[in-house]
Amino acid sequence: MTGYPNHRIDRRTLFKTGAAAGLLAFAPGIQLLSATSARAAAELVIQYDWLMSNGQIGDIAAMKNGYFEEAGFEVTFSPGGPNSATVPPVISGSAELGQFSETPQLFAARAGGVPVRIIACGFRTGPYALTSKPGKPINGVADLKGKTIGIQPTARFLMDAILAKNGIAPADVNVVNVGFDKGPLVRGEVDAIGGWITNTQALSVVGEDRIDLLVRDLGLDSYANVYFATDGAVDGDAETLAKFIGAVARGWGFVHANPQEAVKTMVEAYPEMDLGWEEKTIDLILKLSFDENTAAGGWGTFSPESLDGQLTLLDTVGQYPNGRPKTEDVYTTKILDLTADSRPKLAAPGA
Repeated sequence: MTGYPNHRIDRRTLFKTGAAAGLLAFAPGIQLLSATSARAAAELVIQYDWLMSNGQIGDIAAMKNGYFEEAGFEVTFSPGGPNSATVPPVISGSAELGQFSETPQLFAARAGGVPVRIIACGFRTGPYALTSKPGKPINGVADLKGKTIGIQPTARFLMDAILAKNGIAPADVNVVNVGFDKGPLVRGEVDAIGGWITNTQALSVVGEDRIDLLVRDLGLDSYANVYFATDGAVDGDAETLAKFIGAVARGWGFVHANPQEAVKTMVEAYPEMDLGWEEKTIDLILKLSFDENTAAGGWGTFSPESLDGQLTLLDTVGQYPNGRPKTEDVYTTKILDLTADSRPKLAAPGA
């Protein structure tokens, strides 16, 4: 994924994107159809937030290796994109579950009245980073002062949160709007530019000596590739969700053990991807997917304490004008508990 979705989702936005139909299903006297009642029980659809990419390589491996079939159902991947909506298919029941790019999207949806919860997290941290060059390096928080930072408008809240977290006055950093290409950094118009470090091909124009600093290392925690489902699905069909997450976890275990084979399988399935660049990126993907926490709790695990801290910080920068959602309402560990024995417990390669 190359962009950063808009995490400010209010009721007006939801209605514009068609999610109103899903929200109406929760009005008094209106029954929401479950996805399993809408289609045969052996079918399952997952709605992704963006186009299929290296962040879904484990899902693709699960499909190609037959893990979903072994779990007893047929899975359909429904890719997203810049003009697609992630929430409405899940709310309406046309998809059993979805995947957001990062946790703030789920928080915003819940704050907007949408009854969805995190059930697993694929990446241990959001892969959004500030990229700089050695001439004016940004190696840490202290280097932000006096610098010009290029950020996409929809990601401006990230800089607000980073500055608030570290007690830096907004006037001390010049934040300007940019697009997704790295031209402004290459031309010296900005000292650093934001973007997803998993898009290594786009970053290559900056040079191999570039410095990538994850927002996590600037004090802003998040999880990425966030699998979510409705409250109704979690309460009424947890077994199906658990079978899906268990199969995907097996897929990621396969990628961990066979990274280059998994890359070839992914590119065969989605030939618009570049094999050479994906082969160069897979080690980074695995580092984003596995760490000491997945070694202990298994792939997909997350920390409720981290979620609470993320919500609190985003609330301080005005992300929830109508009130932040309760931490206990944005997640459930039920699906992780049901798959505790099947999710591989692996650390990042080389750790």
